Amino acid sequence: MQVLIIIALIIIGIFLFELIIFSHELGHFITAKLSGVKVNEFALGMGPRLFGFTKGETMYSFRLFPIGGYCAMEGEDEESDNPRAFNNAKIWKRMIIIIAGAVMNIILGFLLMFVYTVQADSYASTTIQEFVPNSFSANCDLKAGDKIVDVNGYSIWNSRDLQFSLATLKCQEVDGHSVEIYKQDCAIEACNAYKKVVADENPDSDTLKDFYGVLQDSCAKINDAATKDEAYGYLLEGLKNIYGYFENSNYDYDNPQIIEKDTRKRFSTDFTVIRNGEKVKISDVQLYTYYADKKAKENDSPSLAFDFYLESIDKNFGSVIEQTFTGTCSMAKTVWTSLVWLVQGRFAFTDLSGPVGIATAVTTVASKGLETGFLSAVNNILFVMILITVNLGIVNMLPFPALDGGRFLFLLIEGIFRKPIPRKVEQVVNAAGLIILILFMIVISFKDVWQLITGTMPGMS
Repeated sequence: MQVLIIIALIIIGIFLFELIIFSHELGHFITAKLSGVKVNEFALGMGPRLFGFTKGETMYSFRLFPIGGYCAMEGEDEESDNPRAFNNAKIWKRMIIIIAGAVMNIILGFLLMFVYTVQADSYASTTIQEFVPNSFSANCDLKAGDKIVDVNGYSIWNSRDLQFSLATLKCQEVDGHSVEIYKQDCAIEACNAYKKVVADENPDSDTLKDFYGVLQDSCAKINDAATKDEAYGYLLEGLKNIYGYFENSNYDYDNPQIIEKDTRKRFSTDFTVIRNGEKVKISDVQLYTYYADKKAKENDSPSLAFDFYLESIDKNFGSVIEQTFTGTCSMAKTVWTSLVWLVQGRFAFTDLSGPVGIATAVTTVASKGLETGFLSAVNNILFVMILITVNLGIVNMLPFPALDGGRFLFLLIEGIFRKPIPRKVEQVVNAAGLIILILFMIVISFKDVWQLITGTMPGMS
């Protein structure tokens, strides 16, 4: 049964990938037809033709390898005297035809995002509802009710923007002797005690809720402390309440010692929030830092997580459309920002992924989804495909040879100077661009394979 499920997921993945390619080429095809340009062949897949049929002047074919497709227009890559050839169409029509593929990818991203979004029962906003008991950021002037609109210069439209902005933060060295760090360590000790008692006593849900309130009260006092001594005093008081909450409890524990280091690694950034209708900038907000495993602790490689809860948005027709729209726009913004940051050096070469990395990512998210159920695995694959189709749309708009954006640039130059670029020059430039892209993909693929072999690929456990 498990094998059949995996096969089904593979088929779904291939179908969604081909849907992305199909939508791109369909954009070229529809606008070409509407512009009166002759289309010789519309193909889905690459390689030898499996089967096809001719309708009107166009051959529609299905080819062996489901890794692409194309829309072959008369006079697109060669000279043609046909009055309906691509090269003989008005320049504004050719511009629309060229850019339509990328636009269709964005539209497909919106449609897939709608399918993904409509399944949720509610949505997370960007407004802080409350903090976890041992919240780090609560010590840095963030408050419940704050609507987050910017993190470290990155505009926040929805909760995914917030996740992206925090996930891309770099860990920094901070003063290990600060009161804030000390209070954080005290709050962590209180939480550790809470977890121990919960594990030992295994209380029912109602009792657990009341017991959690004891932890909250303790951490609230610690977070409000003005000095280290005051924070430590509140910790000892809290431990008495935590360990003595249950009747007949007989815990033998030692008061923890808060060890200070000259420096600590923390994720710190600037927030801009809407508070009481006004924009407020909060600098150097330190976020929750934890070690994912023993190895991470040994290497002092902490991870970051939210230490606050966001207000939820009720599901209705308006919120579904809003979340779909902002989700798609946010995805496009993420792709574009990633490209800019790559050029700026904020992202390393190792952060890039090619076909092998994408396949691994799809496999990973599908496997994690299967832990919950088949539908969850499909949705995880769907989300990756949304990212891919939006990525394809944005990247294809870049003014680089061999990409649609590069061809659009040639047409723009032709429109400005009223003279087409010589066909041979265009072919040489596009060929050079294609070679560069192929070589780049080969290098990226070798990098992916090496990371896969060595177990260093991002997302691999």
